[in-house]
Amino acid sequence: MDIETQKRHAATRALDFIRPGMRIGLGTGSTARHFLVVLAEQVRAGFDVIGVPTSETTRADAERLGIKLTTLDETPELDLTVDGADEIAPDLSLIKGGGGALLREKIVAAASAGMVVIADESKWVPTLGRFPLPVEVVPFGFAATRRAVEATTAKYCAAASVKLRCDKNGHAFVTDGGHWIVDASMGRIANPKLLADQLAAIPGVVEHGLFIGMATTALIAGPGGVRVVERP
Repeated sequence: MDIETQKRHAATRALDFIRPGMRIGLGTGSTARHFLVVLAEQVRAGFDVIGVPTSETTRADAERLGIKLTTLDETPELDLTVDGADEIAPDLSLIKGGGGALLREKIVAAASAGMVVIADESKWVPTLGRFPLPVEVVPFGFAATRRAVEATTAKYCAAASVKLRCDKNGHAFVTDGGHWIVDASMGRIANPKLLADQLAAIPGVVEHGLFIGMATTALIAGPGGVRVVERP
């Protein structure tokens, strides 16, 4: 079973958590896109839900697929968010932001009563950190902010490196909110909660990709099927 098939299976299993009339946060990324497709199939069959997209890309995909949308201003309390992740630890702490939508993803997840994470089994890790941690920053004072992020991540890994994310043209990648992203490679994050707090305290850091205590359920797809993991 290839990775895309695993993602599709995880996305399809997430439909078991959706009920008619739900207000749903719609994630961003390749796995979340599979969920949009299978959700749209249910909508065309008469399933009534409304979604809040976590990125302009997701908004465009959902509109094209015929999923009814709203905003957090119009619907500030959501029943559930369904989203992917770049890494998932056994306590369901996450690294997210590989797709560049971490700020809106976290805002939407925080407004939701629950969060279901869908992923292929390659995203399941014993400890977070193998995937570079995205940190969203404002462009103003970038050098100073980057230096502060470097100093903070170096406390966890002496060989940590912090790189500005660039687009295909070699320019700084710009998020939907007009910010930049640096990716911090550490290899292993021994204390994600402490690191999250320290990064959040840096002036110039808008948000980071550590999602702590937000995911309530993970659906991990592999060759043997989809495993359901609930947060301890």
